[in-house]
Parts: sequence; C-alpha cells; structure tokens
Amino acid sequence: MSRLYIAVDGGNSKTDVVIGSSTGAVLGTASGPGSSPHVLGVPGTVTLLDSLVRTARAAAGLPLPVVLDRADVYLAGADLPTEIEVLNKAVGGAGWAREHRVDNDTFALLRAGTDVPDAVAVVCGAGINCAGRTAGGHSARFPSLGQISGDWGGGHHLAELTLYYAARGEDGRDSATSLSARVAATLGRATVAEVSADLHLGGIPAGRVYELAPLLFAAADEGDPVAKRVVARQATEIVSLVRVVAGRLGLLDADYAVVFGGGVLTARHALLNDAAAAGIRAHSPRATVSVLEHRPITGAALLALDALGADATADAHLRAALAT
Repeated sequence: MSRLYIAVDGGNSKTDVVIGSSTGAVLGTASGPGSSPHVLGVPGTVTLLDSLVRTARAAAGLPLPVVLDRADVYLAGADLPTEIEVLNKAVGGAGWAREHRVDNDTFALLRAGTDVPDAVAVVCGAGINCAGRTAGGHSARFPSLGQISGDWGGGHHLAELTLYYAARGEDGRDSATSLSARVAATLGRATVAEVSADLHLGGIPAGRVYELAPLLFAAADEGDPVAKRVVARQATEIVSLVRVVAGRLGLLDADYAVVFGGGVLTARHALLNDAAAAGIRAHSPRATVSVLEHRPITGAALLALDALGADATADAHLRAALAT
C-alpha cells in the first residue's frame, strides 16, 4: 500500500512543495516566494508553507481532513540546532503529517545531486554553505550565518566585492580594473564614484548591487587580474569548506561525491568550477565532483521516499516526474 508525503524546499527567494506517494508518483505541486524564517520569522514561515501545502493538496485532490504519512521540510535559515528544534515544533503543530522532519535546505540539494550515501554539497548562490552526510547516518555542516560565522563568498558577497574593487580601482587605492567601467555602465552612471554616491543617497536602489556578480566573472574570463583574484579566492573557499566537512566525516581518503549547487556554481564558470574541483581532488583524490542537475525539491522528495522505505524504482519515477 502506497503512503503519502509532503516535501518542501524553502529557499531565500522561492519555495517549492510536492505531494507524492511512496511509489514515486507526484500528485500535486505548488510554488511560492521565499520562506526563510530569518526573513519571515517562524510564524510567517509556517503560514506561508501552510498556504502552499493547501494549494498542493488541492492539486492532488486530497481533502483537508486527510493527514498524510510524512512531511520533509528543508529550509534556508534552518541553521542552528535551536532554530531547527523550534521549526520542528512549529511544523508538527501545523498538523500536515503523522511524522515530520525539518532541516537545512543544503541537505535537500545534496540528495537531489547524488544517490551516493557518502557525499558533500557546496551551495554557492546568494550566500554560501556546505554540508555532508555518510552512509552511517553522520552529518556535518557550518552555521552559515554570514560573516559573523566566518562565511566568505556567495553571489551577494561577490557582487559587493565587484563594486568595492571597481571603486578602489577607479580612485587609485587599488589596481586599475575593467570592473570600474563595467559597474558604472551597468548602473547607468559615468563613474563608480557617482554610483557610490547615488547608492548612499537613494538614487540607485540598494538591491541593484546584487546585479553585479556576473560582471566579475565576465571580467575574469577576459583576463582582468583583479577579477581573477576574487574568483580564485572564491574557489579556495569552496575547497576549504569541502575539506573541513569531509574531514569531520572521515571521508578525505574515501570514495565520496561532491555536489556543486546554487546559482553561482550551476552557472558553470570554468575559472571557478575547474579551480574548485582541482583543489578538492588535491585533498580528496577519490572524490567525484559534479554540478547539480535536478531542482532541490527533488532532493526533499527523495528524502521523504527514503524515510518511507521506497525503492530505487520509486526514486527513478520521482526524478523523471520532477525533471520538467
């Protein structure tokens, strides 16, 4: 007899919900805005998720009195053990399923990226994070709280550094760089000094800074030394993240999978990805590095299937159903 689950992948900018069965069938889906409790607070996160769960239930033809067997919820912002504990209680109180699990969304991405039980995932999207698991059920991760927990990189930080070096290159405090002209043109000003002033005074919305990360990679691809140095620093950080997590899990001398995810890494910038992969193989010669090809919601649903004891056939059906 098939059992029913809810799977949630809640990121900073988008949330996906799937209702499916232990056979691998997808019965209903819903999507909405970001659901990080760091942004919405726990009550706001649960309210948003409840709305999406109701939408997915309606698509699946499941009336509200029906309680599902399992809920697997993976959220950006579920970082510290105390945060996960609070979220677990809140999700349990929502009454979506008889049993449930809440954890960080990096684990959903990891499961989406590989079926290998010994594995590590690096997420380099708006921010940066890394987590790993072993066949024996052990896991390791970082707090991922930004610079206060030692984080370096991710798309938002790289965008800020693009502006930083553009400004310093223009006024002479650092090496000249093509980033200066690129930043000024992208934000519609004659100079980076004007960009800085208008950001300060409100003439340019602060969020537009985050448009600048692609300029960094374009400049690096064309050989700009400043841009290349920043990209190399990001690669070094990725290598360090994997080294530490794999070391904590005892995997450095083992066969294990490394999954690259998040928009910065799935863009497949050769200067970044190739350097990061080479650095990982230097400390983990038996590691296999790949770039995520499936949406993280696939991983959340696969983790629900794992908990329900589904077989490889169900996994394959699910991956096929969510591939589009």
